[in-house]
Amino acid sequence: MDHIARLAPFRTEAAAFEKAVRRAFDRGAPVPAVPSCPGWTVTDLVRHLGGVHRFLAYVLRERLTAPPDPAGLTLPEVPDGPDALTDWFAQGARELAELFDELGPDTAVWTWSAEQTTGFWLRMQLIELAVHRWDAESATGTPVPLAPDVAADAVTQTIEVMAPARRGWQQAPPGAGERYRFRSTDGQQSWTVLLSGDQVLLEPGSTAPADVEAAGRTSDLALFLWHRLPPTALHVTGDAALLPHWFTLVPPV
Repeated sequence: MDHIARLAPFRTEAAAFEKAVRRAFDRGAPVPAVPSCPGWTVTDLVRHLGGVHRFLAYVLRERLTAPPDPAGLTLPEVPDGPDALTDWFAQGARELAELFDELGPDTAVWTWSAEQTTGFWLRMQLIELAVHRWDAESATGTPVPLAPDVAADAVTQTIEVMAPARRGWQQAPPGAGERYRFRSTDGQQSWTVLLSGDQVLLEPGSTAPADVEAAGRTSDLALFLWHRLPPTALHVTGDAALLPHWFTLVPPV
C-alpha cells in the first residue's frame, strides 16, 4: 500500500471506530471493558487514540523534525461525557487525515523510527487505528476482521519496524536463531523471520525450514503479532512452544 491508498481506509477505520464507541456508550453505565486491552474501558481507549491523533497532528502541523518538548506541548483538554468525547475523537481523526492528505508521504517530520516522514506516520496510524477499532468492537460483540490489505501491511510493518523497536525499548534477550513462519490462509503471502542476536530479519521468499509455522487469516496473524489473539487462534506446526516465546523475544507494548 502507498500513501494515497492508505488514506481511504484510515478514514473508513476512523468512522468504524466512532460507530463502535457510540454503540458501547449507548449501553450506559458502566462503560464496557475492552477485553483485548486489560484494565481499559472504552473511555480509556478513546482517550488514548484521540490523544495520539492530536499529538501527531501537532507534529505534522508544525513540521517538527525533533521530538516535541513536553514543556511546550499544550493539547486541548479532553472533554467529559460519552457524546462529547466521541465527537472529540472524530474531529481529531478528521484533522489528522486532512494533514496526511495535505502533506503527502515525503514531508520530513520527527518519528521514533529511522524513517522520518509523514508516510511513516500514516502507515503506523492506519494499522494502530484498525487494531483499536477491532478492540472497540470487541467490547460489545464480535469484531470485524482487519481488511486483508491492511492486515498484510500490519504483519510486514510489525516485523520490519515494530519488532526491532520493541526489542530495544524492552531490552529483550538475544535471539538464538529461531526461525518463524507466518502463513496467510486467505492470501498467497507468508513471512519468514529469523531472530539472531539483536536482529530481526525478514527473509522474503524463504523456503528454509522454520522452527514453527503459524497459519491463519491475515487478520488473525496481524492481531496475534499485536498481542490480541492467542496462539490457539492459529494453526501451528513445528515447535508450538516457540509461538508464545515470540513475545519474550519481541515484547508487546
